[in-house]
Amino acid sequence: MEPQNDTQLSEFLLLGFSEQAEIQPLIFGLFLSMYLVTVLGNLLIILATISDSHLHTPMYFFLSNLSFVDICFTSTTVPKILVNIQTQSKAITYAGCITQMYFLLLFSGLDIFLLTVMAYDRYVAICHPLHYMVIMNTQLCRLLVVACWIMSVLNSLLHSFMVLRLSFCTDLEVPHFFCELNQVVHHACSDTFLNDMVIYITALLLAVGPLTCILYSYSKIVSSIRSISSAQGKYKAFSTCASHLSIVSLFYCTLLGVYLSSALTQNPHSTATASLMYTVVTPMLNPFIYSLRNKDIKSALTRLLVRTPGKGPVIPLQ
Repeated sequence: MEPQNDTQLSEFLLLGFSEQAEIQPLIFGLFLSMYLVTVLGNLLIILATISDSHLHTPMYFFLSNLSFVDICFTSTTVPKILVNIQTQSKAITYAGCITQMYFLLLFSGLDIFLLTVMAYDRYVAICHPLHYMVIMNTQLCRLLVVACWIMSVLNSLLHSFMVLRLSFCTDLEVPHFFCELNQVVHHACSDTFLNDMVIYITALLLAVGPLTCILYSYSKIVSSIRSISSAQGKYKAFSTCASHLSIVSLFYCTLLGVYLSSALTQNPHSTATASLMYTVVTPMLNPFIYSLRNKDIKSALTRLLVRTPGKGPVIPLQ
């Protein structure tokens, strides 16, 4: 008797990190703290860039978009984790799992594309400073952000529709704290060859394409910085892209760690722990990296918190 497609009745069980009841309150407190810090930190970055006229520039326009995406990215997983711990339930419905998967793919893709756009922005600022505001005009900035959204939406829709064609015959245990695409696909009871091919091809394109653009941009940036004669000039030029370079390194290193841990250890709990880094920890650290290394952001945050509006020439992005 062939297995029936019982997709509409299926539910997934997210096994999370640990089944020990005594450490569940600790995990709950840890996730809640990280989530609140992430939302508050990124929200302050957004409010600072909107309220302070000094930050009405392309670089901070992209940064505010990245902060918004990071809030959404974390909100896709952490609230569900908190609810499951509080209710002592690991279940997520089939529709909920597909929806979570869609938004995870959407916002992770946006992270990758926005970091690539920000690298191009730094390339123009350092290699073509005299033409920076002409090249990075309002229309181009908006088009770049819209392009990031379009590519991310198409990628997430593709994978979501590919998963919808699969059959799931029973309740499934996913050794993760969210509905990770690869884990869900490999628990299907129908043929997943086409899904695997699409996953590998899109992952290769998303990994190689943007990373190549980032590396090319920074190779040109390094070349331009080396041609600057004064040490002070070199430091000033490098400091304008240090925060972005830190975030790119953190994001790609943690993402690479996820795939290396899954390929080498074959331990689902190790993979889940590594995934925690780029889905929760990295979005939480981004505001700190930018605020600690950037005098403009620190000044804007100070004026925002004391409710003193910033003064200066306005370079509008609306």
